[in-house]
Amino acid sequence: MLLTIDIGNTNITLGIYRGREPGPRWRLSTDHRRMPDEYGLQFLGLLRHAGITPADLTGVCMASVVPPLTERVATACRRYLGQEPLVVEAGVRTGVRIRYEDPRAVGADRIVDAAAVRTLYGGPACVVDFGTATTFDAISKEGDYLGGAIAPGIGIAAEALFMRAAKLPRVELKRPPAAIGRNTVHAMQSGLLFGYVGLVEGLVARFRRELGAEMKVIATGGLAEAIAQETEVIDIINPWLTLDGLAIIWELNRSGQQEA
Repeated sequence: MLLTIDIGNTNITLGIYRGREPGPRWRLSTDHRRMPDEYGLQFLGLLRHAGITPADLTGVCMASVVPPLTERVATACRRYLGQEPLVVEAGVRTGVRIRYEDPRAVGADRIVDAAAVRTLYGGPACVVDFGTATTFDAISKEGDYLGGAIAPGIGIAAEALFMRAAKLPRVELKRPPAAIGRNTVHAMQSGLLFGYVGLVEGLVARFRRELGAEMKVIATGGLAEAIAQETEVIDIINPWLTLDGLAIIWELNRSGQQEA
């Protein structure tokens, strides 16, 4: 069994894979104060709840966009799971050619998503990831990572309204009764949800003009389903796309080691 870990700015997602077949998957809040022992005990608890022991694991594959937590989580894997994690970084085989001006500037999660799309769906494609930031990633017909667009995430936008506007409350991110809000909460929910739907539709249209009419649109991240319900431009919803990509990259590197 493989344990995959994706460390994001807001959430840490984990999943068990047998080959490419997914098992239990979890989503945790990212906590910068947590130490390796705390992460290790939390991982043990999740595995135990699923009936899995550290001895059942054959490896750990990890991606991180939070450098201070990368080594802490890696230490937790060594200390509590008995595994040296494969961390997706320069030198790790992904099967994806990066066409960005500075390949080192691309977040590991975006490359892992591209690896998943290249294998599971093919290109050309646009990946829309609803995380701390809302990112749009372009994958060519050949499976190359071309670049993309980065916008503030819905959660950041909602928090900014609450923090910077004295009379606006903190609101739950859910669908309002109508686009025209009849009270402040509904008006804010309309602007956030339908506003981001408009953002997605606009950028997808621009990407399609550059990548071609056959471009697929894959949505991932915690809010993927909520946004996809409000638009017809999203073809595939895969909230765990990054974990799928980590499982694919693990197999690619393991087979490469065996060949060597």
